[in-house]
Amino acid sequence: MKSHLDRAHRAAPLLLGILTLIAVAVLLVWDAVPALFPARAHDLLGALPLALIAVAYLIYQTIRRPGPAELFKAALLSIAFLLWAANQLWPSSPRANLYNDLAIALFVLDVFFVIAGWPATSPDESFAESYVQPPRDTP
Repeated sequence: MKSHLDRAHRAAPLLLGILTLIAVAVLLVWDAVPALFPARAHDLLGALPLALIAVAYLIYQTIRRPGPAELFKAALLSIAFLLWAANQLWPSSPRANLYNDLAIALFVLDVFFVIAGWPATSPDESFAESYVQPPRDTP
């Protein structure tokens, strides 16, 4: 029964991930043939996949039920994607540079945390590295 619930819970971030990939495909179509789209469509097309993946990742992390430090780190990464999306959606806003700079700061902080190994319980799979369970102290 738990396996079924687990698959059901994972369906939401997976569905959002699929929608994100579709949004990316539409964005790339805009790059190839911008005349097919209305003026300023790129602002929304650039922001949508960033916002969708931010929400999908945060939902995925809450389903995984990580520790507080890992959840905090996931929230920082999601906020970075949302700030980047805001910069894409409102490029003429007086705050566009601020959104962009905050996104950069959070992305850099996230990668620094990975390099520093924080949190210590977090596997290194974020960089497609193989995770090896740390050896247990045996009495």
